[in-house]
Amino acid sequence: MANAEHGEPSGEGFAAGTAKTPRTVATGTAKTPRTRLGAARAGLWLLAAVLAVRQVAVVLTTPRSDRLTDLETWAGPDGVLHTKDSLYDSTRFTGTPFAGLVLKPLTRSAEQALGWGWTFGTLLLVVALGLVAARALPGPMTRRTRLLAAPVAVSLLVLSLPVRSTLHLGQTSVLPVLLVLLGCFAVRGQGASGVLIGVAAALQPTVLLFVPLLWCTGRGRAAVSTGITFTACTVLAAAAMPHDSSTYWIHHVAGVGLGGRADGLANQSLHGALLRLGLQGPLEIGLFLVLGAAVAVVGTRRAVRCARDGQLLLAVAITGCVAVAVSPTTWQHQLLWVLLAVVGRVGRRASDRYLWPVAIVLVTTLPARAVLPDVTLLHPLRDNLVLVAALAAACAVPFLSPASPHYRTPVPTEYAPPVPARLRRVPPPLLPGRVLSRPNLLLELLLIRVGYAAYQQVRLAATGGTNSGGRAVAEQHGEQILAVERVLRVDIEHWANHAVVRAGRLREFFDFHYTSFHFLVPLTVLGVLYARRPADYRWARSALGFTTVLALVGFWLYPLAPPRLMPGFGIIDTVHGVQDFSRPDYGTLTALTNQYAAMPSLHFGWSLWCGLVVALLAPKRWMKALGLLHPLGTAAAIVATGNHWVLDAVGGAVVVGAGFGLTYLLSGPRAPAPPGGETTRARPGTAAKAGRPDGRVHPPGAR
Repeated sequence: MANAEHGEPSGEGFAAGTAKTPRTVATGTAKTPRTRLGAARAGLWLLAAVLAVRQVAVVLTTPRSDRLTDLETWAGPDGVLHTKDSLYDSTRFTGTPFAGLVLKPLTRSAEQALGWGWTFGTLLLVVALGLVAARALPGPMTRRTRLLAAPVAVSLLVLSLPVRSTLHLGQTSVLPVLLVLLGCFAVRGQGASGVLIGVAAALQPTVLLFVPLLWCTGRGRAAVSTGITFTACTVLAAAAMPHDSSTYWIHHVAGVGLGGRADGLANQSLHGALLRLGLQGPLEIGLFLVLGAAVAVVGTRRAVRCARDGQLLLAVAITGCVAVAVSPTTWQHQLLWVLLAVVGRVGRRASDRYLWPVAIVLVTTLPARAVLPDVTLLHPLRDNLVLVAALAAACAVPFLSPASPHYRTPVPTEYAPPVPARLRRVPPPLLPGRVLSRPNLLLELLLIRVGYAAYQQVRLAATGGTNSGGRAVAEQHGEQILAVERVLRVDIEHWANHAVVRAGRLREFFDFHYTSFHFLVPLTVLGVLYARRPADYRWARSALGFTTVLALVGFWLYPLAPPRLMPGFGIIDTVHGVQDFSRPDYGTLTALTNQYAAMPSLHFGWSLWCGLVVALLAPKRWMKALGLLHPLGTAAAIVATGNHWVLDAVGGAVVVGAGFGLTYLLSGPRAPAPPGGETTRARPGTAAKAGRPDGRVHPPGAR
């Protein structure tokens, strides 16, 4: 939306992007930041190019029968655009009659280049969309930040599920979003702006929701131009294809019923959500209309308020999110509006500022099952996750206004005073230091869930999965481990396993320990640290994260069969039951997890992490002793149940030590707790140096 008086895009987004900056003196000190900026920008563009090439390669290497299926349905040799009858005799074509009128002349060229041309053309539209979105970012933002924002925006778009779905299916849903952004931020004059948005509405009717936004923000001529353009395009299509227009607008009620099943998970609209909840008939229709009207009113008012505050891109994103919710069908390739909502600022504290953008990026980039666990109670939320994000952006999320004192200057993150290294010749930490404030709980839970989902996928995909070659390699590595243990005289797996099997109660205890404590104890330690020792929570969480990543590298490089999966070794699997060695997959368990991810043992590694953290931080001696007993009990459990070799525990200890070492390298030594106080309390004598009465300091440049 442009300024009503001058026809220029209002707010800081467009003006700041084109402002000229004074030329700096060509000195050595001035060239260094510019050189670094250029290198960073080139690196980000290279990353965006790699991601784009990767997505194109995925599409073009997919079997022809499985790629560009929608485009093949429209423009292929037997596509609906070739028919002389109605486009909607089948439900395969979901576009408007105007979209069919535009696409029909392109049918032959699209058919001849039914891969390369369409795919690269769509990719160019995505790049243009990213450039316009970066140019429209709200202020305050320096020119340097804007230069770096463009490749980041393109990368996020290429990675997003809507764009990947568009490239895979051969859809046109990027075009309406690009036309709206061009009309709002790129062209001059309200008439031209309205024409572009009107064409977008002719391709995707829910774009008409931008008309109230234009009208209420003083862009009346653009709103009228949008309506006129939409009407003209629709009338033109009706004159050229009267039967198709009647079928689409009257029989199918603006496309309702076209495409896949409306209750499918791909339909992330209110209508689809209500159908998935089991509502049918007039009740569902009435409830959908009421809820849709409420979302439209609330969302439009919020968008108008954001536009008047100068947050034009956020206003466009909110209006698009309203369109996602109120449309009868909103398929995955039509959900780009939700990604644009990432520009909204939420939270007073600097540490809270990351929650909203990270959540939006994850929701629009990852499958819902990776964001939320497979818990029956969460299935309604998981099935409608993108819709929930769209509704939150449109109606609920408290986006900060530029008038808020926290919009430009959030409450800064506080750092502990630096602690000198306890060893000589230790390099200084790479990061400013230990953060004192408690991290955002929702962000932590979200990242923990996504991190664990990634861990499961990488572990499952690690070399040595269910294929026979991987099985042979894993068993060969098992023979190597056994040979080394015999040399070291620590090959106690067979003896320990059979001794435990003969003691029924002990077997039950170790089985329960192996299956339950592995997750329960680390989560409990993290929860207590988060509530009572936030600074130490960050330190411990980072060490655990590095430990897990290093373990994944071990799984990938050295697939290892555990004792229970070594043929002829005579181990009794006390947890999983008898294994059928004549079957390549050893039953159904291999489909759930890679059973050859034994070296290093994360069961022991995580328990050792728990023991060290408790021993270092627990206030009572009996707590410290209990913490150190946990890894000993875990070591006994993993060996007695036949799930790990003794050397697997050694490998787990190595990755734990490396995890704490990397944490030390990044943030420096952990500050010791003062006698009788919290670890977050500053040490005596540091207040004067820090310039604050409580002794807390900020990193360089923090306000």
